[in-house]
Amino acid sequence: MNAPPPAATSARGLLPLITALGIGSVGGALFAAMNLPLAWMIGAMTFTTAAAIGGVPMRVPRLLRGGMIMVLGVMLGSGFEPEIVDRIGGWSVSLSGLAVYLAIATLVGVLYLRRVARLDRVTSYFTATPGGLNEMVLAGSQMGGDDRVISLVHAIRVMLVVLTIPFAFQALGVYQPGSRGSLGPPLMAVAWQDMLLLGACVAGYPVAKLLRVPAAQLVGPMVLSAVIHLLGITEGKPPGALVAAAQVVIGASLGTRFAGLSWSLLGRNAWMALGLTVIMLAITVAAAALLDRATGLGVAALILAFAPGGLAEMSLIALALHTDVALVATHHIVRIVLIVTLAPAVFLLWRRFADGRGSAPGD
Repeated sequence: MNAPPPAATSARGLLPLITALGIGSVGGALFAAMNLPLAWMIGAMTFTTAAAIGGVPMRVPRLLRGGMIMVLGVMLGSGFEPEIVDRIGGWSVSLSGLAVYLAIATLVGVLYLRRVARLDRVTSYFTATPGGLNEMVLAGSQMGGDDRVISLVHAIRVMLVVLTIPFAFQALGVYQPGSRGSLGPPLMAVAWQDMLLLGACVAGYPVAKLLRVPAAQLVGPMVLSAVIHLLGITEGKPPGALVAAAQVVIGASLGTRFAGLSWSLLGRNAWMALGLTVIMLAITVAAAALLDRATGLGVAALILAFAPGGLAEMSLIALALHTDVALVATHHIVRIVLIVTLAPAVFLLWRRFADGRGSAPGD
């Protein structure tokens, strides 16, 4: 039998990507037409999730997602304006509160997953830890946990948080649909000098990766972009069309995580994730209310800064809702650093303590 021509093979290999981006773009455009918050990402995520669960073959390559995350890093860095320097010192209380919040949220989450969902010790701990999905899946599997449950519950939690917060803010009047501005300037309105400067910020990724900075693809470009904006070298921002495309790619990549899952597996993990998300969001709102009384930073900004979602996703929501992007992004970077560096060590101490007391693995 003759082999198919290379062009046909290449086109067939690209079909899942084209399908994902096509479905995601339709969802994003529809949500944007409805003037919904974070329309391009949430629309893409919603439509591709439904299609993935329905069995439509889709995928978003890691390389493409990584490239668009760098675009978002540059965009988020442009939210660091020179006057922010005067306010950074006021974040010390909320950053200290973040560490306490992480400990409480993880503890309550573990209790819920152990007592209600009946997960084992390792799986419950790395599932309840609010952040660092890839790192928690890797560490949890290495220590004997169920990496499929850990990854799926984390993914569902992030999706639920991304869906819940913007619409909750809109219902409570924090976000006004008519106030949604453009995602960025038109492509031809960005000066070529600014385009070169902004493009150069992607060099922050290899530097951050070399330094083993968590979430290097986002943090590296964001830091370089923040530096040139804080120094007043440029006020330029990435063009809106590119930002919309980045949101579609990230939303579609979230949705395609559910490809190939059986309804029974999805159902078993969805209720666990729903309960865990409700618990964590309740703790988030309580922490934000308490810290707002001490700092005056604003309940909305603190909710986004503490919410158990991804760094990119929560920062994008902050941008869409005209909340303090720098505060939100900084808190999530600190959250990821704390989780990645401390969570495995804390688990080992917990296991040693439990084993020393003679506790059975299921206790």
